Amino acid sequence: MDVIELLPRLHLLRFPVGQAYLWRDDDALTLIDAGTIGAGRAIADAVTALGHAPGDVRRIVLTHFHEDHVGGAGEFAALSGAEVLVHRLEAPFIRGELPGPPPRFEEWELPIHAAATELLPAGTPVPPASVTTVSDGDVLDVGGGARVLHVPGHTDGSIALFLPAQGVLFTGDTVAASPADGTVIPGVLNLDRPQLLASLDRLAELDADVACFGHGDAVVGGAAAALRKAASAR
Repeated sequence: MDVIELLPRLHLLRFPVGQAYLWRDDDALTLIDAGTIGAGRAIADAVTALGHAPGDVRRIVLTHFHEDHVGGAGEFAALSGAEVLVHRLEAPFIRGELPGPPPRFEEWELPIHAAATELLPAGTPVPPASVTTVSDGDVLDVGGGARVLHVPGHTDGSIALFLPAQGVLFTGDTVAASPADGTVIPGVLNLDRPQLLASLDRLAELDADVACFGHGDAVVGGAAAALRKAASAR
C-alpha cells in the first residue's frame, strides 16, 4: 500500500485496487473507505507511521458496499474501535446480511471489471461489528462540518462527503480519474448509469477545490472546474 500526502491534513492510501483517504482534525482522524480484504492491518500500520495510534481514528465513512472499499472496514474497526458510517441502503450488504446487487455492465466495461477482479484478494470481507447509518444532508464532525451527499447510481446507497470549510470532496466511485491521463470521468461499473450522471451533476455544482476519487489520482486545486467539465462532456 502506498501512502501519499495530498494536503497537510489529508493522505491517500492506495491499494492494488482502489484507495482510501485519511483526514486529520486536531483531535481525531477519519478514514474514508477502507480498502480490500486484508487491508485493516496495513491501514493501522500507515496510521502509526504517520505518528498516530489506530485508536485516534474515530470513524470510518464507507462510500458504498463494493469490496474494494469495505474489505478492510471490519478488520480496521476491530483494531481501532472506530465507528463505521454507511448509508442505510448499503447497510445490509456491509453487515453481510444480504449480497449486494451486481453492476449492469456496458460491454466496454467488461475488460475493466475482469482486470480489477484479478487483483482482488480472495475471500469474504469481515463485516463490522456494528454500523451507524447516515442520510443525505447529515453533517459529521469532520473538517469543520462534513456534509453527507446521497449520490445514487454507482450503487443505490452511494454517498459522497463534502467538507465546505476545506473545499475537499470525497466522491467514492461516482467520479473517477482516467488511469491514462488523469482526466476526470464519470464512474464505471454502475448499477444505474443515468442516475450516476445525475449525481455527477450534483457534485459538479459544489465549490470543491480538492476532489478525492475511489479510483485514480485526486485533483488538488481547481476540482470544481474539472467536475463541471466531466459533467458537460459526457
